[in-house]
Amino acid sequence: MSIVAGYMVPHPPIAVAQIGGGEENKIKDTIRSFQRVAEDIERIKPDTILLSTPHNVMYRDYFHISPGEKAIGDFSAFRASRVQMSVTYDKEMVEAICKESHKSGIPAGIEGEKSPLLDHGTMVPLYFVTQKYKDAKLVRLSLSGLSLETHWEYGRAIAKAIDEVGRRCVFVASGDLSHCQKKDGPYGYQPEGPEYDKKIMEVMSLGEFSKLKEFDEGLLEASMECGHRSFTIMGGALEGKKVIPTPLSHEATFGVGYGFCIYHVEGEADG
Repeated sequence: MSIVAGYMVPHPPIAVAQIGGGEENKIKDTIRSFQRVAEDIERIKPDTILLSTPHNVMYRDYFHISPGEKAIGDFSAFRASRVQMSVTYDKEMVEAICKESHKSGIPAGIEGEKSPLLDHGTMVPLYFVTQKYKDAKLVRLSLSGLSLETHWEYGRAIAKAIDEVGRRCVFVASGDLSHCQKKDGPYGYQPEGPEYDKKIMEVMSLGEFSKLKEFDEGLLEASMECGHRSFTIMGGALEGKKVIPTPLSHEATFGVGYGFCIYHVEGEADG
């Protein structure tokens, strides 16, 4: 067993009905895409979901992996404390990723946890997934300040660990796109915002993951993106596999880009 599917997803809290209070109806394509992803995961019935999030603790030169048996969280930061969540971690998979990362020279491990509570980059996608499927364990992966190439290599190490353990897994790469696409948005408008979203959606819609490593760091910073390194880890994990991409949607209604793609793995790539 190995990774059988991957998902590019955003994490807007406003998509959660108890937070949106009706505003979620303005991003109907986003809601439908979350539901498509949840239905796809229900169909696959993975043993483990690997989820990379930009909003857990992040270090300049180290990849943190959430430790322990279980974790809980809620949306109290978004005035919806009654929306709660509990997950069970796949400790064996975490140990295998730590071991394989060490062998590959990637600085990753379970040290350095600041808070065990689930972050919204994890909870928003799982809010939709768990409405359809609740039987998977979780591995919560943080990003780092290391290079795009290192994030890619980290993804490769994760894939080796999955093959070693023998789980049926899916990879959820959580991350919003540019945050500066409208003057009345939370961060205003910068031309690099729409530029980044157009480029990232072209790359991800075609499944041309290796191009993720070629993005200019200046564009990433100017566009105020948050998910690029998350997508790059997934790209590395899918290296060498025959992947069928299915682009779902893109919206920037509130000035922040929300992009979705599904990737089904159909065996090893030719050549």
